[in-house]
Amino acid sequence: MHSLIVPAMDRSLGALASVLAKAEAHCAEKDIKPETLLNFRLFPDMLPFTKQVQLACDFAARGCARLSGADVPSFPDTETSFAELQGRIKTARAYLASLTASAFEGAATKEITFSAGKRDMTMPGSAFFTSFAMPQMHFHCTTAYNILRHNGVEIGKRDYMGA
Repeated sequence: MHSLIVPAMDRSLGALASVLAKAEAHCAEKDIKPETLLNFRLFPDMLPFTKQVQLACDFAARGCARLSGADVPSFPDTETSFAELQGRIKTARAYLASLTASAFEGAATKEITFSAGKRDMTMPGSAFFTSFAMPQMHFHCTTAYNILRHNGVEIGKRDYMGA
């Protein structure tokens, strides 16, 4: 499971870091206040860009923690700049890198219990990864990407997919 999960999540977070760098450069080039993009929402009932990045990091790190049996990390949601969001991504990626392959032994069949909104859910690790953790992380990466694309940041599919 480690070889399926950690590299995929790390790649997505790396791609997210790259599009953040392009967004910051876009703001400087076009004389746009960074807060304009950082606080932008695709629709009033959706979360702003900053929160999308925070949640992408959370679902990657916390999902891997649950699957590996590690303590679930907690990150304060205090980022207000591109640099701070880059730091959040760097912290999440370092956390992923710290998890060993042996920690994921048995993860596919291990029962994972977690809170989703106001309810607790339990499912086997393989279902948790494929039906919850990975789709959640990708939803927030995609929404962050779409916010930037909508606001004219010149990014494309290759940027989203990562190196």
